[in-house]
Amino acid sequence: MKDVQKFLITIVGPTAIGKTALSIQLATHFKSDIISCDSRQFFKEMKIGTAVPEETELAAATHHFIQNKSIFEAYNVGQFEKDALKKLATLFQENTVQIMVGGSGLYVDAVLTGLDAFPKVAPKVREELNLALETKGLEALQNQLKELDIETYNNIAIDNPQRVIRALEVCIGSGRPYSSYKNKPKAPRNFTAIKIGLDAERSHIYDRINLRVDHMLKNGLLEEAKKLHAHKQLNALQTVGYRELFSFFEGEFTQEFAISEIKKNTRRFAKRQLTWFKRDKDTLWFDSQTGIEKIITAITEKMNAIKEP
Repeated sequence: MKDVQKFLITIVGPTAIGKTALSIQLATHFKSDIISCDSRQFFKEMKIGTAVPEETELAAATHHFIQNKSIFEAYNVGQFEKDALKKLATLFQENTVQIMVGGSGLYVDAVLTGLDAFPKVAPKVREELNLALETKGLEALQNQLKELDIETYNNIAIDNPQRVIRALEVCIGSGRPYSSYKNKPKAPRNFTAIKIGLDAERSHIYDRINLRVDHMLKNGLLEEAKKLHAHKQLNALQTVGYRELFSFFEGEFTQEFAISEIKKNTRRFAKRQLTWFKRDKDTLWFDSQTGIEKIITAITEKMNAIKEP
């Protein structure tokens, strides 16, 4: 007997654009659960600074992978891929349409298409690179990556220290460019992804970002960051909204400047998100103000077209 077609509706777009609200509307319509694909909302200690959905939003639909880990637990995109696929296998038994939402492009790709396989690298390589970051700064590592792997240098978030270090450790540890391991054939998925992208005029996105940061501060972001400051070296806390406040606590920034840096760096992050997601030409893009009925109609039409023999 032919397998029933399964669909994973995946909502992407820049931070603060309205992905959560849309995911809840779609989950309500399709009577499905929601897989959260935000690499920082996993962590229970980072509720305010990662804009975890409000209690009313969490109650409106069943969410998975929100505040299910601690910052003190080692957790990465490979583990998330396995966990999310296992959860989806269960959810698809109940409903052949499910929703995934998030702004973490690498985590979205891991679920939809799978990760590239990289060689194991001795921990000492990363330790040395982290030391180099502290002593020589990010620019020195960026220049090193430019020499070893210009393709990766031109295509990753080059101002993200963790991404630069990850690429360099593979280059150094394996003796081959990081890019040479990418885009190999991967295991096929037993579901079809329908990607929905939300976008808006830059001024509208930036206004929403500024309002969100103000809302976080009003809700206690400063106090949350103070509790986490002692653990600032953890990977989970290498995150916009926390790094800037840690610099304020340490006297490097004034509070006013730290807040302005959070807004500026969040705007930059939103631009990188859009660059990442716009690579996929199959994504159906909508203005963030588009009515839900129009989006549901587009999704339904695409599903029906895929189902056609």
